[in-house]
Amino acid sequence: MTAVIEVKGLVKDYRTRFLLRPTRAVHDISFTVEAGQVFGLIGPNGAGKTTTIRVLMGLIRATAGEVRLFGQRAPSRKSRARIGFLPESPYFYDYLTAAELCDLAGRLCGVDRATRRKRTEELLDLVGLDRARNTRLKKYSKGMLQRAGIAQALIHDPDLVVLDEPMSGLDPIGRKEVRDIIGSLGERGKTVFFSSHILSDVETICDHVTIVAAGRVRGAGAIHELVDTTTRGYDVSLALPDDFSDESIARLEAAAAGSRRIEGELRLRLDPEGDVDALLALANELDARVRAVEPRHETLEDLFLEATRAGREESEKLEEARP
Repeated sequence: MTAVIEVKGLVKDYRTRFLLRPTRAVHDISFTVEAGQVFGLIGPNGAGKTTTIRVLMGLIRATAGEVRLFGQRAPSRKSRARIGFLPESPYFYDYLTAAELCDLAGRLCGVDRATRRKRTEELLDLVGLDRARNTRLKKYSKGMLQRAGIAQALIHDPDLVVLDEPMSGLDPIGRKEVRDIIGSLGERGKTVFFSSHILSDVETICDHVTIVAAGRVRGAGAIHELVDTTTRGYDVSLALPDDFSDESIARLEAAAAGSRRIEGELRLRLDPEGDVDALLALANELDARVRAVEPRHETLEDLFLEATRAGREESEKLEEARP
């Protein structure tokens, strides 16, 4: 496959008039994004995700390292013309409509008038804003603004789409809408690179991820390669009849490693060595209805938390070592 983004040994230091020494936001980050991938750069707030994206887009210069886009050293005007970009918390002229925003973005990208009109119609339909195309942006919700931002980023039919925290601050419906759009871009063969700290969205739509914390890479690869899918026990959910006795509940809880009661439901946790068949047989004997049996295994969240913990510990050690 062809590498669309290549980052090697990226370092970025910031200097301010109040600090005697520079602050390092990114430490020796390296990763590669192949053509056609939906790639997630994930990490906690302050991990260096936005700084990395700003270097990619040529908005700031790297202190050290090398960044290439489509095989060319970034920033370059030729490679930038093939990129659609939506920054975190974008600001648009709120007196424009979504159609006017797309038209403005198309003009800035050198798209001819006829193509701009056609692409605007197609994109506003894609992002679900066709009925609000002539509504001014000041009346849009945050989710609608995010969708309008994605539409303007796609107006020139870019090969690479870069999105910085596209789901940040959205409600569950807005997140699903944006997630569906990103998924549709991947299905159309576009390369999508986005940053996020919302792990459920990343697991749903990404092919590959790089985990960063405290400015360093803590893990990288396909999600199925990073996450250990070995079963680590089971979670069993039981619906309890209204007349279910405390004695029966105690028998079920005694057969599990942990339990939790929630309004007519009993959730039981079994360790790997627990006997799920015996528990289900007991539940059937006591007339408790089984709602769900789910195997428990390592998740992307587990890796994320471990990376965040390692980054925090490393930062604390560096602070202690400073004179």
